[in-house]
Amino acid sequence: MKAFKDISKWSYYFVLLPVVLGGCLWQSWAWWSWAKASPILEESSDWATEQAIQIQIRRGTTSGQIGNDLEAAGLVRSAQAWRLWSYWMRLQEPGGSFKAGTYKLSPTQPLAEIAQKIWHGEVMQLSFTIPEGWSLQQMGTYFESLGYFSRREFITAAGKIPQEQYPWLPKELPHLEGYLYPDTYKLSSDRVTPEQIIQRMLDRFEEVALPLYQERPDQTKLNLDEWVTLASIVEKEAAIASERPLIAGVFTQRLQREMKLEADPTVEYGLGIRQTADQPLTLAQVKTPSPYNTYLNPGLPPTPIASPSLDSLRAALYPEITDYLYFVARYDGTHFFSKTLEAHEAATRAIREQREAQQGS
Repeated sequence: MKAFKDISKWSYYFVLLPVVLGGCLWQSWAWWSWAKASPILEESSDWATEQAIQIQIRRGTTSGQIGNDLEAAGLVRSAQAWRLWSYWMRLQEPGGSFKAGTYKLSPTQPLAEIAQKIWHGEVMQLSFTIPEGWSLQQMGTYFESLGYFSRREFITAAGKIPQEQYPWLPKELPHLEGYLYPDTYKLSSDRVTPEQIIQRMLDRFEEVALPLYQERPDQTKLNLDEWVTLASIVEKEAAIASERPLIAGVFTQRLQREMKLEADPTVEYGLGIRQTADQPLTLAQVKTPSPYNTYLNPGLPPTPIASPSLDSLRAALYPEITDYLYFVARYDGTHFFSKTLEAHEAATRAIREQREAQQGS
């Protein structure tokens, strides 16, 4: 009888033990699922809208402190869950570590996704676009508007010529006007300095533009700086890509005949102004002395006046052979080309009268 009671007691324990262990495991699993999940509450909550949070992890920060910072920022539910996950990451990828940097994270992201981002150093990327034809001054103003750094800092950095790193740059350049290639760039947010941006843009010029010059035709007499300078004037004059070789051809003809280029954009650059259809350059402005005034000075200006596109750089190397020596802008982006001064002046008058008639009506 006693033996039967002992067996009954052990049977009771055998039944109870799995229930207790199962309950503990279920509670642990439930806590873990809750802790590693996104801290967003309910779908109907205001938190349901994804809100990006920028967080910086400094070099030397421990994984435990990262978890505390993420929990304080509302990016993970539990710093303890983060620690457990960090142990798991180390087991999966021995020798790896969480990377310092600035990260853009969201409370809607699961803990695992956040951990993967920081473990692999997927830092926040900043994107900026430099349009074709922009000058250093325009770039500086743009970067300042983005909050990267001041316009003055950029202009100062662009005045330092990294000749050792880029030996192909012409010697005695006063600044890098024309050599900062216009394009869209992405940078890690913890490396946004004028020097970093300038390096990326020079690298792009070296990658895209420089090979074009190195493969130049034999008849090209322009050195590198003259090529970029001519291309920058073509860039500022041409509104339509198909006209660039012809505009380059006109300027090439004028240079060969030792005629002044008489390019409005060079006057604008020298005076730091920009003409419009309603406010064209005045006679006084055209007669204002400046090293960049190609109405007064023969040949090319001392430096490029903007960052030319690849199309303009190509047009300067492969200009269209033409007898045209003049052109005047219409008000639709195209130009009227002439072979003689008389024809040019007549076209200029006709276009001006057409503009005045449109304004009057």
